[in-house]
Amino acid sequence: MTQPTFAVWFRNDFRFHDHPALEAAWNAAEEHDGNLMFFFHLHPDFQHNTDSSNDYFFQTAASFKSQCEEAGLKLHILSGTVEEAFSLLAERTSSLREIFYIEDYTPFSHERDSEAFRTLEKSDIQFTSTPGSYIHEPDEIVKNDDTPYKVYTPFSRKWLQEDKPAEADDNHDQFHKRYHPHQSLSADGEKAFEQVLSSCSRKWQALGEAAALDRLEDFIDDRIAHYDKERDSPAVAGTSRLSPYIRTGALSVRRIYHAAADKGGQGAETFIKELAWRDFYAMIMYHFPETADQEFQEKFRSLEWVTSKENLQAWQEGRTGFPIVDAGMRQLNETGWMHNRLRMITASFLTKDYHIDWREGEAYFADKLIDHDPASNVGGWQWAASTGTDAVPYFRVFSPIRQSERFDPDGSFIRRYVTELADVPDKWIHEPHKMPEEEQQQASCTIGEDYPEPTVDHKLERKKAIEMYQDKGE
Repeated sequence: MTQPTFAVWFRNDFRFHDHPALEAAWNAAEEHDGNLMFFFHLHPDFQHNTDSSNDYFFQTAASFKSQCEEAGLKLHILSGTVEEAFSLLAERTSSLREIFYIEDYTPFSHERDSEAFRTLEKSDIQFTSTPGSYIHEPDEIVKNDDTPYKVYTPFSRKWLQEDKPAEADDNHDQFHKRYHPHQSLSADGEKAFEQVLSSCSRKWQALGEAAALDRLEDFIDDRIAHYDKERDSPAVAGTSRLSPYIRTGALSVRRIYHAAADKGGQGAETFIKELAWRDFYAMIMYHFPETADQEFQEKFRSLEWVTSKENLQAWQEGRTGFPIVDAGMRQLNETGWMHNRLRMITASFLTKDYHIDWREGEAYFADKLIDHDPASNVGGWQWAASTGTDAVPYFRVFSPIRQSERFDPDGSFIRRYVTELADVPDKWIHEPHKMPEEEQQQASCTIGEDYPEPTVDHKLERKKAIEMYQDKGE
């Protein structure tokens, strides 16, 4: 009698530790004396986009593929449409009984998974989902009347009170005992993956699970105690920098929570609330999927955004004439990551100084951020644009000058990324256009040539932004 095969569908969870789908597949294989199998589907929607966000993701997937091979395992690669990939999987794995995967909740994931289910619905192959992408699943934390929260503070209050799930058992040292040495399921899939990797040009350091676990240990040991005091200063290494590992699943968010909770202290408490924000935005997108591309607040769905290719490009390239905005955008373009305080500043500037649709900024971040999380990205952009749930009030418009003076007072972060301002004195670093001509010459920075004049008048644009929202009934 043929031994049954139990497959794990890896999606954005490239790790062995705290992997509930792996645990479930292992237990099923043990119970039924079956085999394990791992696979990843290279979805065509992402195959031809290797901007920094996908570049990082695909290289992490390749790192995990190598990690599997070193453990005597194989991560099969399928390509093509969902229907093509899963039909091939069923055809070439006749013993396949069950597919385990960690649940994801974005509208894209829901559509993809539904198509996979439909493709195999007439077979005897089962699909079994497990938690594992979040600390609490998006349908767990609800009001007493079972309706979803729309405001973070009461959500977080209940979130903090709930018992947190334990990590899944880690049996990865034994997986090879149940891993049948399958031949490659799809030569086309392997070839497609190699082609994608050949177009990935960035040089990333510290990819994958081992590096993620090391980074977590370093953060807990060295920086979390000061997180509450240093997290808003972009020039200081005060944040965890764990988000790229969370995005690819190289690091379990539940392990992060337990490590922080065990450490304790004010820094850890502040950090844990940021993990609650991630769950909050996932909950919002789960219950209100239309907000993926529509304003949560319906009254703002008819805002009259400005279309300006010139200003959008200036913002994207870090040439707005506002140093803190430009430094943030250049950090994003150069590294694929941006400090959270700068995400708020740059988003506020695009939507309330340039009056450009938040969706333009959200899409740009989605392409560039190596820690891109769809729910958090949309939630953050709608927060800054004052169109989302529990968003910043529309009349609160960040002043890029004040934000710069407050969070980068000596301009050290600005100088790191806006190198043409490297020799500008502290007195002028936040508003270099006010620098006298003689000092411009001494700093080798002529405003209007080496660095742009401010592209807008912030005070004037702030008034316009408030009027734009007031016209919609505020």
